[in-house]
Amino acid sequence: MKNVTYSIIEGKSVGFYGGIVISVLFILLGLFAAYNMEHHGHVITGMSNQIVWGMPHIFAIFLILAASGVLNVASISSVFRKTFYHPLARLSALLAITLLIGGLSVLVLDLGRPDRLVVAMTSYNLSSIFAWNMFLYNGFLLVCVVYLWFMMERRMQRYYPTVGLVAFIWRLILTTGTGSIFGFLVAREAYNTAIMAPLFIALSLVLGLAVFLIVLIIDCWETRCHLGEAILHRPKTLLGVFIAAVFYFVLVYHISHLYMTGRHGVEYFILANGGIYTVLFWGGYMFLGTVLPLLLLYHQRFTKSRASVAAASILSILGGFALLYVIIIGGQAYPLEIFPGMEVTSSDFFDKGIHAYTPSGWEIMLGLSGVAISALLTVIALRILPFMPRSLADADIDDTFKH
Repeated sequence: MKNVTYSIIEGKSVGFYGGIVISVLFILLGLFAAYNMEHHGHVITGMSNQIVWGMPHIFAIFLILAASGVLNVASISSVFRKTFYHPLARLSALLAITLLIGGLSVLVLDLGRPDRLVVAMTSYNLSSIFAWNMFLYNGFLLVCVVYLWFMMERRMQRYYPTVGLVAFIWRLILTTGTGSIFGFLVAREAYNTAIMAPLFIALSLVLGLAVFLIVLIIDCWETRCHLGEAILHRPKTLLGVFIAAVFYFVLVYHISHLYMTGRHGVEYFILANGGIYTVLFWGGYMFLGTVLPLLLLYHQRFTKSRASVAAASILSILGGFALLYVIIIGGQAYPLEIFPGMEVTSSDFFDKGIHAYTPSGWEIMLGLSGVAISALLTVIALRILPFMPRSLADADIDDTFKH
């Protein structure tokens, strides 16, 4: 492994300032949406007493999972000692911090009363997975900051692998906790299964690596940093493995539900008769998020194209987002079975009929503001501190690529 020189981005191009302007615009729209939701109440959104987790929560969980998964690039370097990934570790840790801040910002602004966060920070019900997540999220931010500091400070280099191991374990616990929110929820038939934890871990790896590849390609284009084929080949291949892993866990999830007679109804709803949820599952996740990315990553005609890698990453993100929508929103849309095995002719407790949900513009603006916050923080950090290598040419990273 050769010594790598890092630098800041110059930030003098139209793309740099354009990105900042667009990010600030979406942040302001998100704040405006949060203000209206606080002022008028959640009645202006598509959420209701039956579907309490809406589009903002999809964005928040998406960003949190991506934050956990993007740190995998740094973990491969420090924990698994694959020094080939070491030049990419700084950017990986930075994205983990900014993505998590963006995701948590959406959650805070969606409270309707952001001051209620004080209650969540001072009163803990340790029998609730939500209380655990308060420690996990804040702890993850702290660990990532220390991890990044040890990467960039020569005096701390000897502690770098140890902190990397702590960060690796912490992010696995964090993603397990996020998946367990749904896995422990017994009231919804689509949830309440232990497979949720490994499914969310695998999904975080896909989302994180896809976001990392897109940011890497954009940064190298912006800074004119030469990006070698070998540098791009290994993460690209790994992305395909992660996509296949998510597909495996989704397959196990649905097979296990089909095995249980009591859950045939929710499976029929999601897979065959769920309207938008069925379309998003088969068209959004299966086709756009699984089949097409694997084709772009492994077919001989596309595998050497940088545009194909970028397209596969974008499609993976869209497919992961569609899967989260189906799991979270679709799981709430299916009616509660309050009296399992019993015939209920009439009830006022919303246990009959599919619950309707249409995301409002306020929810979408709030969710996009979280993405904008992450993007703005990333751009500012890249402008201030040296996170990007001056060159990612194969020969500049590893002597084995010299001819």
